Amino acid sequence: MTLTKPKLEACVDTLADALRAEAAGADRIELCSRLDLDGLSPSVALLAEAQATLSIPIHAMVRPRAGDFCYTDSELAEMALMIDQCKALGVAGVVFGLLKADGRIDRDTTRYLAALAKPMQVCFHKAIDQTPDPVVALEQLLDIPEIDIVLSSGGAPTALEGQATLNEMIRRAKGQLIVMAAGKVTQENLSEVMQRIPTEAYHGRRIVC
Repeated sequence: MTLTKPKLEACVDTLADALRAEAAGADRIELCSRLDLDGLSPSVALLAEAQATLSIPIHAMVRPRAGDFCYTDSELAEMALMIDQCKALGVAGVVFGLLKADGRIDRDTTRYLAALAKPMQVCFHKAIDQTPDPVVALEQLLDIPEIDIVLSSGGAPTALEGQATLNEMIRRAKGQLIVMAAGKVTQENLSEVMQRIPTEAYHGRRIVC
């Protein structure tokens, strides 16, 4: 596979960390709150400040609470509102993931939110790693053309442990969407991850600093 220079996405939950990552060479920020809970939606105030301050694109987490990825109607309404607010602020992209009670992708609601988000980029996040088979889940997401990126560690705790599944996901995606490798990807192991999992984007909390 011939690749252009891969994009490095830094996951942060403060403006200071976003600025630090930008200065260290990150190509994009995933902006969250509560990284101790694996990332929730940032406040609109933080998002607006980051959007006004940073020069690199921001993808905003859209996750109203910790826990599973099966959402009530009121939570889905909150997610839709957050997507509208991101669009109004000119944010480059949004990040979300929705599953059914049996762990499969909630395709109908994913399709609805992804269409609502356009023309922003849409990333389906690591909820895919909670599905019974991330490769099958990826193929389901390929039927939703509004999905641009899938964030995954191949169903394993780390990208390196999930490399076989990630590489199969990349092969199945066939360039239709980007499979962004995640899971303990750091500045220290980035070269090894890139060698073992050649893809177009990599994600981590300490990917550049």
